[in-house]
Amino acid sequence: MTKRVTVIGAGLAGSECALQLAARGIEVLLIEQRPIHRSLAHHTSDFAELVCSNSLKSTKEESAAGILKRELTEMKSFLLQIARENAVSAGGALAVDRKKFSRSVTAVVEANPLVKIERREATEIPDGPCVIAAGPLCSDALYAAISKRVGTEGMSFYDAAAPIVSAESIDRSIVFSQSRYEKAGRGDYLNCPFNKNEYEAFIRELIGAQRVVSREFEQADLFQACQPVEEVARTGFESLRFGALKPVGLIDPRDGRRPWAAVQLRAENEAATAYNLVGFQTNLTWGEQKRVFTMIPGLAQAEFVRYGVMHRNSFVDAPHTLTDTFAIPHSCVRLAGQITGTEGYVEAIASGLLAALNTYADLVGASQMHLPTTGALGSLVAYATNPNTTDYQPMHVNFGLFPPLDTEIKKKDERRARMTQRAHEDFDAYLRLRSDLFGQRSDDQ
Repeated sequence: MTKRVTVIGAGLAGSECALQLAARGIEVLLIEQRPIHRSLAHHTSDFAELVCSNSLKSTKEESAAGILKRELTEMKSFLLQIARENAVSAGGALAVDRKKFSRSVTAVVEANPLVKIERREATEIPDGPCVIAAGPLCSDALYAAISKRVGTEGMSFYDAAAPIVSAESIDRSIVFSQSRYEKAGRGDYLNCPFNKNEYEAFIRELIGAQRVVSREFEQADLFQACQPVEEVARTGFESLRFGALKPVGLIDPRDGRRPWAAVQLRAENEAATAYNLVGFQTNLTWGEQKRVFTMIPGLAQAEFVRYGVMHRNSFVDAPHTLTDTFAIPHSCVRLAGQITGTEGYVEAIASGLLAALNTYADLVGASQMHLPTTGALGSLVAYATNPNTTDYQPMHVNFGLFPPLDTEIKKKDERRARMTQRAHEDFDAYLRLRSDLFGQRSDDQ
């Protein structure tokens, strides 16, 4: 009998999950609500659309994000490979041309003969094996069905997306190209340099600008990794100058000096026709964004391709409602992606891959996939499914989740290097033991 799994949501997690299952000969019914029902954050009907940024974080080997990418590479992630094929220059990070990436994922999924796609809203949890990868913006009806099934009240956090400006509207007589500590003119970022007076005037206007939401949400409701720029500014007049606007490693070629502060712009696509304001997730009204952000040196005539938006993201209390493989207890239903509270694009891809492996294990009677907690994905899953976790909040991979070394190493670089080595060794050893899950995969599907 042919085995079949329903996957709800064709975002990063759902797309990866569907492709991994199909590669193992499993028929997949992939349900995606767009374009029938759109969210406030999405702009297209393509699969795996990136709504907040085009960056998939660091590629540095001795970083948590770098370790996660290596783990995905070893597990033959489809979406990570597509991301690399659609990469744009971003220094030491993996950033993609968002449109090309999403279109490529869509084309690969649609071309797979084992994946049947239905464009409709899923309002109930279906019978049979199912992976819910509806994302943090799943419909109210589906989220209510999930909440009812797991027996918990829904939780939420606010997430914010940064604005994008057209390249041709940037004043290049002021804005210069340079990555930190590299020579001007050779960097992957554009830099908008502030002097002291310009910075202070900008911060005053930013703090006083009108927001879309004011009394309805408080600072505590905001996810720490995606704080709106105006909220960061409110924590202290110098906060941004030592955060997203830090000028360290930059030299203004006009005077050969380090700016007082600097806004960095990152290319949104391969052609570099549009740039994202790095760290400028915002909840300002569109009119206020244009008024305040054009105070940034070099952006006086900026044409906004997209204004920043804020939307509500929902997730379940995974440590207290799901098993250690993100399954609803005593069921064949598993959750994947940001709806579980694992935060980040690469993390979503990894979550979808892991959901596919564990669902496949269920179908063939194999043991569940429990990755070593000394690695990136294993440590994230351990945190997100630990019933001792209190006040559960979204989390991305970071060294703080890794267990400490047996031997104390005081120097940070040496400690990170050893943790990276341990992560690789333990992960590789575990993967060699799980040929039952990887030996059946066929990339020809």
